[in-house]
Amino acid sequence: MLYEVIRRTIAPVARLVYAPTVVGLANVPRHGPVILAGNHLSFIDSVVIPLVARRQVAFLAKSEYFRGGSPKQRLAGSLLGALGHVPVDRGKGRAALAALDVATEVLDRGGAFGIYPEGTRSLDGRLHRGHTGVAQLTLTTGAPVVPLALIGTDAMLPVGARIPRRRPITVRFGTPLDFSRYDGLADSPAVRRSVTDEIMYAILELSGQEYVDAYHQRPDAA
Repeated sequence: MLYEVIRRTIAPVARLVYAPTVVGLANVPRHGPVILAGNHLSFIDSVVIPLVARRQVAFLAKSEYFRGGSPKQRLAGSLLGALGHVPVDRGKGRAALAALDVATEVLDRGGAFGIYPEGTRSLDGRLHRGHTGVAQLTLTTGAPVVPLALIGTDAMLPVGARIPRRRPITVRFGTPLDFSRYDGLADSPAVRRSVTDEIMYAILELSGQEYVDAYHQRPDAA
């Protein structure tokens, strides 16, 4: 219900005020399961993508935002929850498996799921090596992957800023990627790595960032 309010009232105003440039929107299917995989420059990315994609997009969000804490966290949690984001605990092992289970449920219901293969925000502006969770999702669910690039959101809402600034931003959606040729090979680490690298290359082509073939270390502030 709250999502519909945002979609019909707040979203059009936000698009009018911040005037994002959107390229390739037709590549995002209006219905059915889809994985939106992009680079990650700012906290605001997870708000911008659903607003410009014009369909509800679920992301995994830090559970701290939903547990209260500071007023800023409570406000962020309320907004993210209204947009359809799902709280998860950060970490490896069971936490990572639980996150994949949540994403799979979203896709099995025919929803759109957003993911940042880098795993955290890039604080140096470069595109880093992707984790293979995105490959696991597309290989096990059969959902197509739409690569996307966000440009300028780090200037719109830099680390530490509270209110988005009016800065030029661009969101580019690429051609959907289909990996059905790998049916039955989701358990292969080599296949997951190959699929992930193909997705990251598509994001790189859209974003024009410098690429770093190493995982981004997760700083405490990200």
